[in-house]
Amino acid sequence: MQASRRAGVLGHPIAHSLSPALHRAAYAELGLDWEYGAHDVVEADLPAFVAGLDSQWAGLSLTMPLKVAALPLVDFVEPMAKLVGAINTIVVQPVTDHLQLVGANTDVHGVVSAVAEGGVSRAERGVILGGGATATSALAALGRIGVTRPAVVVRNRARAGSLLRAATKMGVEPRFFAFEQAPELLADAQVVVSTVPADAGATLASALTTAPAGAVLLDAVYSPVDTGLGLAWERAGGVFVRGTRMLLHQAGEQVRLITGRDAPLEAMATALQRAL
Repeated sequence: MQASRRAGVLGHPIAHSLSPALHRAAYAELGLDWEYGAHDVVEADLPAFVAGLDSQWAGLSLTMPLKVAALPLVDFVEPMAKLVGAINTIVVQPVTDHLQLVGANTDVHGVVSAVAEGGVSRAERGVILGGGATATSALAALGRIGVTRPAVVVRNRARAGSLLRAATKMGVEPRFFAFEQAPELLADAQVVVSTVPADAGATLASALTTAPAGAVLLDAVYSPVDTGLGLAWERAGGVFVRGTRMLLHQAGEQVRLITGRDAPLEAMATALQRAL
């Protein structure tokens, strides 16, 4: 066993987080006698929590509402996280007489890896449902696999300002559409990432009759695991990738960054299944 260190997930609310199950399983499999806890931290208390970190800490996972608030609190932001404008990981690196905090975003990795599991590693035609923080990560992920002009379906374009700013930095040109236009867009997509709540996605399910052969739909929602939209896509002939796969891969990348070791995804997947 390596010497004990600390890591944890911060957010509010936090009781529902599956990160402890995933990370604890990874550390055990890697032979690391590390502690990983869940900490209920609101945005106003984040600066004090980060300032209190010491060399025993190895890293942090961040969930809402802290992914943007943490940006000015780290010493270095990795390029992809800077483009997305949000970090979900802080790596704590002891350097001589101080700590260096590195901010990263593993959500993009999670989307790319989950979609690849469904059979799509390159595409041209993609659709994103939603315009919030997760949609911005989806935008970066689709850009990475070749979708440079994704269709973005939003209820209110005015709320997609952060996504549009990120797209400009990435050299991606999103085309915005209303929800009423979604069925037509889905019928021609090679890859779809839904970032809207399960009930919002379910409203599109009844309009799905045929999905393009081999087309993948990743639903970022993982509660419920089987969403109405995803199951409708599967019935229509498409490939449904559950949000738990994105969750697994983004956590695996966090483990890699924080420990410096490849994540034991199989052990983590088993722990995730038990937790669900």
